Amino acid sequence: MAAALTQEGFDITPSADRAELILINTCAFIRSAKEEAIETILQMTRLKRGGSCQFLVVTGCLPQRYGADLAKALPEVDLFAGTGEVSRIASHVRTLYSGRQDICRTIISSPDFLMNAGNRRLLSTQPHTAYLKIAEGCSNRCSYCVVPSVRGPARSRATVDILREADMLAASGAKELILVAQDTTAYGTDILDSPGLPGLLEELSRISSLKWIRLLYTNPAGLTSRLFEVLAGNEKFCPYIDMPIQHIDDTVLQIMNRRSDSRCIRKVIASAREIIPVVALRTSLIVGFPGESKKRFEKLRLFVEEARFDHLGVFTYSREEGTHAAALRSRTSEKEKQRRRDILMELQSGISLNINQSLVGSIQEVLVEAATGDTQYPYTGRCRRQAPEIDGITYIQGKKLTPGDFVACRITHADPYDLFASV
Repeated sequence: MAAALTQEGFDITPSADRAELILINTCAFIRSAKEEAIETILQMTRLKRGGSCQFLVVTGCLPQRYGADLAKALPEVDLFAGTGEVSRIASHVRTLYSGRQDICRTIISSPDFLMNAGNRRLLSTQPHTAYLKIAEGCSNRCSYCVVPSVRGPARSRATVDILREADMLAASGAKELILVAQDTTAYGTDILDSPGLPGLLEELSRISSLKWIRLLYTNPAGLTSRLFEVLAGNEKFCPYIDMPIQHIDDTVLQIMNRRSDSRCIRKVIASAREIIPVVALRTSLIVGFPGESKKRFEKLRLFVEEARFDHLGVFTYSREEGTHAAALRSRTSEKEKQRRRDILMELQSGISLNINQSLVGSIQEVLVEAATGDTQYPYTGRCRRQAPEIDGITYIQGKKLTPGDFVACRITHADPYDLFASV
């Protein structure tokens, strides 16, 4: 959307209070995301009343779910556009500027947008790292999840189209590609004769200027030995797998309508570690889901101790209208959900510290990301086991480094989430 608007002659401003047009792209996956979106919208309406803002536009999942209600509740917003309107955003903004009085404030269509290489992008990441969306939507129908209704069913991009965009990103300076989708392991299952995710990875690895390729948002049920072997067989693939399991108790997993049970999850973890011995595993969990008794939570706690994930995040269950789980009776209070989350995060902090300390003395390839101005650690970066934003970072002792450089570093210290290293 940013690229489409710059093609129309807009410039991106460094701060919202200088903007003539403010566009807020929203998430509506869980309560906290909706609250953050609404808070941001309210902040921006104040700028519209007292700043240079002429038009306020809200796009994405929030209007896709609540468009008509939002228009009534937030009259200051000039346009609400759903997830299917990404490629048409410039046209909608032109209509706002036309001054017409008959403009429809809420435009919600079928959630059928699918990225393609013909859509220009204006990267918000540093030039050496880029996200690459390989598919859109999800057909898994987990009982707690609104994604299928706001993003549509799973639909994969053609491999040739993904490769075209990857080539363009590499030509513009990207050295690390991060593959994303609502479920990356479902890639190609809707396309006849698709090479699937393993084949796509092999094709991407042939782009010579790419240094790292990282995989996020896999579904444990879709992780195979073939995929692990591909990841292990080429040094361009970061030995890093993000595999949200959500829970380990079979009854809870069944109520969640997850495609994997506890046996499958344990088998996948063991296979990943056998085929990729240095793999870093990330997962996410949900606590307080309907049916999670104290005994079932204890089973989850013991599993976290057993599995020893390198990175782990915990969400408290958010009851979302329109989902199957919303009709289920939940006996877990918000206070108890938070208590369970805190227990798991404290446990994971000790596990992460232990794993990070085991890396002290090792040599790690690190991607330099920024200068800090700090005399002891003048730079920050990430090693192969650290994804941007969601994991820790590596603080670097060194001289005359440039963001985008890859440097060999010896890990000298570690805390629960970050590493400290010298070139």
